[in-house]
Amino acid sequence: MIWVFSDVPVPSACVITIGLFVLQYYGTHKIGFMFAPIVTIWLLFISGLGIYNVFHWDPKIFSAVSPAYMYRFVRKINKASWKSLNSILLCIAGSETMFTDLGHFSKRSIKITFACLIYPVLVLCYAGQAAFISKHWNDTENFNHLSESVPKHLRHVFILLSLLASAVGSQATITASFSIINQCLALRCFPRVKVIHTSDKRLGQVYIPDVNWLLMALSLSVTIGFHDITRIANAAGMAIVFGMIVTTCMMSLVIALYWEKSLLVSGCFLMFFGFVEAVYVSACMLSFHKGAWYLFVISAVSFTIMLAWHYGTMKKYEFDFQNKVSTEWLTDYSPGLGVSRVPGIGLIYTDMVTGIPAFFSHFITNLPAFHQVLIFVSFKPQPVPCVPPRERYLVGRVGTKDYRIYRCIVRYGYCDQIRDTDDFEEQIISSIGEFISLEESDCESLTSPEGRMMIVGKPLLDRNALIPIHDTTSVAGSTSIANNETLGSPLEDSTERKTPVRRKKVRFLMPEGSPRMRESVREELQELINARESGTAYFLGQSHLTVRDDSNFMKKFLIKAYVFLDKNCLEPPVALNIPHAALVEVGMVYII
Repeated sequence: MIWVFSDVPVPSACVITIGLFVLQYYGTHKIGFMFAPIVTIWLLFISGLGIYNVFHWDPKIFSAVSPAYMYRFVRKINKASWKSLNSILLCIAGSETMFTDLGHFSKRSIKITFACLIYPVLVLCYAGQAAFISKHWNDTENFNHLSESVPKHLRHVFILLSLLASAVGSQATITASFSIINQCLALRCFPRVKVIHTSDKRLGQVYIPDVNWLLMALSLSVTIGFHDITRIANAAGMAIVFGMIVTTCMMSLVIALYWEKSLLVSGCFLMFFGFVEAVYVSACMLSFHKGAWYLFVISAVSFTIMLAWHYGTMKKYEFDFQNKVSTEWLTDYSPGLGVSRVPGIGLIYTDMVTGIPAFFSHFITNLPAFHQVLIFVSFKPQPVPCVPPRERYLVGRVGTKDYRIYRCIVRYGYCDQIRDTDDFEEQIISSIGEFISLEESDCESLTSPEGRMMIVGKPLLDRNALIPIHDTTSVAGSTSIANNETLGSPLEDSTERKTPVRRKKVRFLMPEGSPRMRESVREELQELINARESGTAYFLGQSHLTVRDDSNFMKKFLIKAYVFLDKNCLEPPVALNIPHAALVEVGMVYII
């Protein structure tokens, strides 16, 4: 596809590129539905063109598939012919993107389509080009043999279809980039970016706006900067062969570790395919100064970003893990230590599912007081579109019942909007209340693998543990957070504050006259309701990484790069729009 743009002016190529990246907003499914007829027509066109060229120029061209010709090529190899191997790589350009289509189609559909349609079409197309070249061997001015082999009366149709087909081929590369970045985010090897899942059925169909516009800028810079299709082809060939090398290395590890084959089998696989790819790498290196260097620059920048982010993330996690305190440290308080309990609920957001996070212990150490009810909230993504509400919350205790400290793990799918709902706090309180009631009934079937955690969400026989009462009242500039789920920003103009705003208020009541509920359960539920009425505070940790003075240059560089990326990437996801009046950010200096 890369040769198609050789006859297209740079302004036109830039317009097509911008239009392609703008379409990414609508999702892979809609774009694929629009591009599918184009791909079908293009494949039929080039296969028919190949058949025409074979019978018109040289019907005996199929004999060229004999390995004898490859042997003659290697035996009479020279620098010029060795350098031509770089161009051969472009014949397989795009085939590697089939693996990214696994996020959109099944393995069986890809195998059948490639074996029965794509591969035969490509053989016919390249055979036709070879037949044309065999009769125009000395015509060196016609660089694009594909377009020159098209009959003159079909030349305009070819240009239109080739432009559209090139856009489709570029679409596969863009989709692959989104999938790779999404996987890097899961492995904590890339800065936080917004990922939009465009399908509620397949996990791999994603759209990343920041990456989309960055790719568009890089594509335009290459198109305008190089202005020469040969340089772009050299860079593309280098990218293809290095992708093949990485795939071969990873596959050898899969053979040895996952398939549990012997090291001899894995080594033979690596040596055979690695040797073939090393030959092509050597050919590509001859064109390093003619465009291939750009690939190394982009790779170096990308590798530095990923390495810095992964290194900083791991160091931060190690610091949190090493400095976390046990639950006994928090629960084993006494009046002699000067730690007091204040009315209200404290929601502590943390990534840790065990122990007490370091930032909260830092807060208690400097301000020896915490709320009457504490809830440690953690979010855990699941590789499914949606998590049913009845399976969304895992709730357990921290310490004994007297401490009124709970832990809640919120599980959500990639299509769930749990983090943006205004009634999130209501759901947390309801799940805690349901846990208190279920704990007394000793339902072993509800016990999760988390040990002391319980899956809550199933209705309790004929009623709930807590009854939510929704009310809407007019509030103007109120700073009360006890019952309000949504508050305006404190940066609003004073004139806007004077306008009454309709806000949702949620209160909880105890079920009346429940004979199944023990007195101890009613007391704990009532205490939870009273704490909610007193107000809610939200605790978030803010980390500030710094490096030791005696650290080496590489460590300082990676930490500073991580700090820069952390300040300029997407803000950490928060469960809900936290009112500023109730937000408590606890800062800590992490010395790495």
